[in-house]
Amino acid sequence: MRQHTQRYQKPCDEPRCSARCLHPEGPGLVLRQQICRPATASGTIYRPNEMTAAHLTLPFGTLIRVTNTRNGRFVDVTVTDRGPHTKGYIVDVSRRAAVQLDIIEAGVVPVVVTVLKRPDSSR
Repeated sequence: MRQHTQRYQKPCDEPRCSARCLHPEGPGLVLRQQICRPATASGTIYRPNEMTAAHLTLPFGTLIRVTNTRNGRFVDVTVTDRGPHTKGYIVDVSRRAAVQLDIIEAGVVPVVVTVLKRPDSSR
């Protein structure tokens, strides 16, 4: 069985964030669903060709940037589902996002997740 790094956080160095802001870092993986399924946890239909992600705690509709720390590629995706449900993993991304991150062959790579925009709280 392969050993995976555990989730940890590093201090934020982005100018628009406060000094207390932390960005999770750890393994990310490609969503296993390769076909459309009826609904995600948010109620939307999962489509592999859309730029979406699954996260355990971020609100649905949150726009996040997922950066592959091996090659520096990043994608901006919207949280539409809950997951990953494997201990130590921090995010699942759709197939389209995985292609742009160049993680299809690896399946699991170290990533950094940055919150770009939280959903409108007036809903």
